[in-house]
Amino acid sequence: MDAASLLPDRESSPPVLTVSALTLLIKEVVEGSFPLVWVSGEISNFSRPQSGHCYLTLKDDQAQIRAVIWRGTAASIRCDLHDGLEVICRGHLDLYAARGSYQLVVDELQPKGLGALEQALRRLREKLAAEGLFDRGRKRPLPSFPRRIAVITSPTGAAIRDFLQVLSRRWRGCDVLIVPVRVQGVGSADEIARAIVTVNRLLTPVDVLVVARGGGSLEDLWAFNEEPVVRAIAGSRIPVVSGVGHEIDITLADLAADLRALTPSEAAERVVPAVDDILARLRSRQQQMAAALRNRVSDARQRLQALADRRVIRKPFDRVHELGQQLDQWSARASRAMRQRLTQARQDTAGMSARLESLSPLGVLSRGYTLTTHLDGRLIGSAEELSAGEQIHTRFARGRAISRVESVAIDGQ
Repeated sequence: MDAASLLPDRESSPPVLTVSALTLLIKEVVEGSFPLVWVSGEISNFSRPQSGHCYLTLKDDQAQIRAVIWRGTAASIRCDLHDGLEVICRGHLDLYAARGSYQLVVDELQPKGLGALEQALRRLREKLAAEGLFDRGRKRPLPSFPRRIAVITSPTGAAIRDFLQVLSRRWRGCDVLIVPVRVQGVGSADEIARAIVTVNRLLTPVDVLVVARGGGSLEDLWAFNEEPVVRAIAGSRIPVVSGVGHEIDITLADLAADLRALTPSEAAERVVPAVDDILARLRSRQQQMAAALRNRVSDARQRLQALADRRVIRKPFDRVHELGQQLDQWSARASRAMRQRLTQARQDTAGMSARLESLSPLGVLSRGYTLTTHLDGRLIGSAEELSAGEQIHTRFARGRAISRVESVAIDGQ
């Protein structure tokens, strides 16, 4: 039925409209006049039945309007909806014919001012920071040449395509394990956390774990701000690189990861080296080694030449001859010194012998003197020591004699 045909003709009597017809006219006018509206107000009478749809009333100090948030839209809203929350809603008006009332169908909802999302994020960040999950001392270095990389992301998103393109261009010496997860929506955070734990339990070791997602709003990236994901990253034994969002997007996953990449593409740049850079470094090292070897060969040649120019190398026996001559000189000097010492010793001995001979009693005897002793060998120096009839022993220069004392005379008596 066309709503225009239900309008009354001014020249004829007005038709009688049914409730359905009138409601249809009002529905077209209301919905056609307000296809998109922004409404701010306070939530009241909030309810969320098992269907997942959310029903509420938006009100201010003078009026109120019913509103509904369908389940698909409600799943993307991360703030805690409750009575008394001030919000800004985007949606369109819809007239519910069965009840004859209109309502706002909400397509997007944001808390007013510092919303619940920001408040929840700030509280969680403070809590996890107090536990030390974001400390720089926990950050681990990435391996220089990873052999196996695990990427946790959506298999159909642009993030994995960008990551693989950059990876294939920079380095082909590694295997990539793609772990598919949802990166947005209800339950995505649990999937990401489980995937991190699963990769850590693989029998085949993984060198680097990358968590990646393209850019988006705070709500789109909210899964990477949830506590299970942050704790799974902090508890990973494998170094984790977070490549979530764009440069301006910072999530709690970025803070907990060992390395934050600004984008998924930069994550690929950070986890593997560039083959061109490696080749350039190898060429540079090769040139440095070749130059070092040339310098060492040159130095060795110079030292060898310096050795070859030495006299001991050119005329090795000259030194031997010099030493032989020197030895002969020392031998002659030693012989002369020994002869001189021997002559001097003989002279000294002769002098000492003459002195000893002059002092010897035997020398005195040779001049006619004798040496008289008792028979027991005691020297007799005076006649007083003798007695008549005593035998005495007399020694001459040549020979001895034993005699008997006939009488003793003492001079002066």
